[in-house]
Amino acid sequence: MSATATTAAKPYTRTEMAARVARDIPEGWYVNLGIGIPTAVADHVPMEREVVFHSENGVLGMGPAPAKDAIDPWLINAGKQYVTLRAGGSFCHHADSFAMIRGGHLDLCVLGAFQVAESGDIANWATSENDTAPAVGGAMDLAAGAKRLWVMMEHTTKDGTPKLVRRCSYPLTAVGAVKRVYTNLAVLDVTPRGFEVIDLAPGMDFDTVQARTEAKLFLTRQ
Repeated sequence: MSATATTAAKPYTRTEMAARVARDIPEGWYVNLGIGIPTAVADHVPMEREVVFHSENGVLGMGPAPAKDAIDPWLINAGKQYVTLRAGGSFCHHADSFAMIRGGHLDLCVLGAFQVAESGDIANWATSENDTAPAVGGAMDLAAGAKRLWVMMEHTTKDGTPKLVRRCSYPLTAVGAVKRVYTNLAVLDVTPRGFEVIDLAPGMDFDTVQARTEAKLFLTRQ
C-alpha cells in the first residue's frame, strides 16, 4: 500500500463498504450485524460460503434482504428490516438470543458508530446526554460479549466533522472494544499505537485521510 495517490480518489460507496466487510469475514464465523449500514453485509456473502448471521431479536442464520415480491412479513431483523433465512437457519426466544451474545458465542459484531476513539472506545447510541434515544439497547451487550467488534461508518459527518477521534465526546457504548474500522475512505485496525491504516479506498492518499481524521494515523507495518 502506498501513502500517495496514483489515481483520482474514489471513496467507497456504502454498498462497497459492505462488500469489503463481507470479504474479510472468515468462513464459519457467527456474526451479528448492527442496525443501520452494517445490515447490508449479509447481502454480499456468497451462498457457497458459511457465515452464520445472528440478530438479537432471535434469528440465527439470516440471509440477504428479500426481493420485493418475496417478503415474509414475519421475518425481520432487530432493525425491523425484512430478511431471509438461509438453509439451517432458526428462530429462538429473545432471552436465548441474548444468552448467545453475553455468553461469548459470537465471533464478530459489526456496528455503526457516531465516534470511535484511537483507544477503541465506541459511541454509537447518543450524541449528547439529552439525546432522544431511550437507551443504549443491545449495542452495549454486543460490544462487551462478542469476541471481536468491527465498526462500519462514514469517515466524517455530513458537515465534515471527523468521526475517528482522540477521545469520544459522546456518551460511550463500550471502552476499548473496537478492533477494526471500515469507512468510505479507509480500513483501519485499532492497535496499541492508535489507528493503523491497512487499506485505502481507490485513489485515496494517506495525507487526505489524515486531514479528515482527528486522531493521528499510522501506516500498517510491512
